[in-house]
Amino acid sequence: MKGEIGNHRIALAHDWLVGLRGGEWVLDRLARLFGPTDLYTLVNDGRPLTEAISACRVVTSPLQRFPGAAGQWRRYYLPLMPWAVGRLNVGPCDLLISTSSAVMKSIKPPPGTPHLCYCHSPARYVWGQAAAYAVGSGGRLRSLGLRAVRRPFQRWDRASSDRVTKFLANSIHTARRVSLCYGCEAEVVYPPVRTRWFTTDPSVAREDWLAVVAALEPYKRTELAIQAANRTGIKLKIAGHGSQFEALRALAGPTVEMLGRVDDSTLRDVYRRARALVFCQAEDFGLTAVEAQATGCPVIAYAAGGALESVTPSTGVFFGEQTVEALIDAVAALDRMEIDPAACRRNAERFSEDNFDRAMIQKALSLLEA
Repeated sequence: MKGEIGNHRIALAHDWLVGLRGGEWVLDRLARLFGPTDLYTLVNDGRPLTEAISACRVVTSPLQRFPGAAGQWRRYYLPLMPWAVGRLNVGPCDLLISTSSAVMKSIKPPPGTPHLCYCHSPARYVWGQAAAYAVGSGGRLRSLGLRAVRRPFQRWDRASSDRVTKFLANSIHTARRVSLCYGCEAEVVYPPVRTRWFTTDPSVAREDWLAVVAALEPYKRTELAIQAANRTGIKLKIAGHGSQFEALRALAGPTVEMLGRVDDSTLRDVYRRARALVFCQAEDFGLTAVEAQATGCPVIAYAAGGALESVTPSTGVFFGEQTVEALIDAVAALDRMEIDPAACRRNAERFSEDNFDRAMIQKALSLLEA
């Protein structure tokens, strides 16, 4: 496999290959920069994700053989993940780059090989958002399991952070959490947003509805947007799927449209036509908020996490509490503002793929040449 800078061999690692979300777009960019190469992961459901990822030689852990581990039962195998990541045997390479929001930061590099970890977040379900994962179908079982495994997992997770030579974080918010959870410093490299694809189009008119673009999981808090639409009659379109899809569809009133999974062209059209993107969750970074701004779409965001770094007073409004009332007030505040689509676009360009590429090459070379 290629995976080289000059004569240096670079291997990649990623928690799991089971869908195409924000973390996989970061992996895609790394595979474009450093691949095709060896790609180590816990499980792979076999679906093609992107051309660059598919070009890599994927190596899975023993967890791949367990029933449902590459599907909807994946997180029930959390107690086995430390064992599984420890059984991944990384072949000879000069640099190992992992992307991690669960356990892949704990992969063991070959002796003497530096390990650069791009951290999306310490595992949310054991380091601070366990309550959110206890919501919905199967929530009681998940909650009991998380309580049982949380402390031992945290001890292992912190101890195994010494397998990383250098941490990178996808936001200042995440860098602080890396310091809190692992006692390590992390430099910030913002993730790559596809600003060449998500563009403005003056020929497409804004329409009178709001959009949510999210994986429909409990911590995304999409129910707040639905309840606000039900109460006020605001039109709302929701793009995305997840474990809460059916429950949210049952909650949705007559002004709410559930779009389900959408392709890239439809997603761009949603951003271009929506009056604003509603961003209800506390996110580590939040690619969708920047994708929307790249098309000139303002953002109504919960004032926490990465949104505080990606949304500005010129490109959106914040609400300070995750309540329906606070969200309704924020929608009203946006109605009183005039937001320039060009300002949204300029702000989004701070997070371009080119900026990410330059930063990652520089960080990789700094370890290779040390």
